[in-house]
Amino acid sequence: MSQYILHRLLSAIVVLWLVHLLVFSMVRMFPGDVVMMRLGQDATMTKETYDAAREKLGINRPFLVQYGSTMKDLLRGDLGDSLLSGRSVADELGDRISLTLHLALLSLVIALLMAIPIGIISAVCQDTVADYGGRLFSVLGLSLPDFWTGVVAILILSLYFHWLPPRGFEGIWVAPIKTLQQLLIPAAIIGFRFSAVIMRMTRSSMLEVLREDYIRTARSKGLSEQKIIVGHAMKNSFIPVVTLIGQQFSILLGGTVIIETIFLLPGVGNMTLDAVLFRDYTLVQGAVIFFGGIMVLMNLLVDISYAWFDPRIRYG
Repeated sequence: MSQYILHRLLSAIVVLWLVHLLVFSMVRMFPGDVVMMRLGQDATMTKETYDAAREKLGINRPFLVQYGSTMKDLLRGDLGDSLLSGRSVADELGDRISLTLHLALLSLVIALLMAIPIGIISAVCQDTVADYGGRLFSVLGLSLPDFWTGVVAILILSLYFHWLPPRGFEGIWVAPIKTLQQLLIPAAIIGFRFSAVIMRMTRSSMLEVLREDYIRTARSKGLSEQKIIVGHAMKNSFIPVVTLIGQQFSILLGGTVIIETIFLLPGVGNMTLDAVLFRDYTLVQGAVIFFGGIMVLMNLLVDISYAWFDPRIRYG
């Protein structure tokens, strides 16, 4: 088990390096740069001013020189400084990570609370009104995009209820009521879409397990339906569900970029969008490492959890 985890950690480092290299290369292919975005509206800017600013930031150096310098800093644990604000990328991320993690975890909790029960009920009550309702729920979740749902939610809340989420994020441990008021609607929107995918997988996996021979054997022994569902079917059907949760968590994090922008939440997603628009290379790279690190960690936790759901699985 320990060798497997070590192997996965080494693989994760390679994956993060490749992602960093890809993003480092791609952001420099975009037209314009941070100096042009920052000084483009300055009528007094001259070519000499522009060149001096690029030289000061080091973005006029050859690609390989820039990459070598960036990797040298990264190996020391230094993500660099923001080209736009001049602050450390680690500080910029530190100021915004808390909100994004709050939003992502709250979205995940809401999604699981909706998807797992609906998926199980839909499978147990196949081809009934409950099943049709659950399938309609999943279709709506997959069909309605986050940006549309978010805009509609803001319009309804502001026009008909004269209410908007409070500003100024403090965290669930400092101001729980205010944090829930601020994040509950955005988290519900993300969680609704996320739950639709999980619900479909839960239903499909449960239906497959319920057709197995050992389920029929349990029924023939006179076990109650509740014991069969909870004690036998649920645990064995959760391996593909857990896999899907880990794979889809990256999409959930990607959804925070849209929702944070719509609801003006100062999280990593909103920061990343601004960094891309202003060509803040180092900030984009830091954000990608943050998102990539969470994705790799989630995949590792999913793989390790397999042994708990199915003791027959062993890692060599």
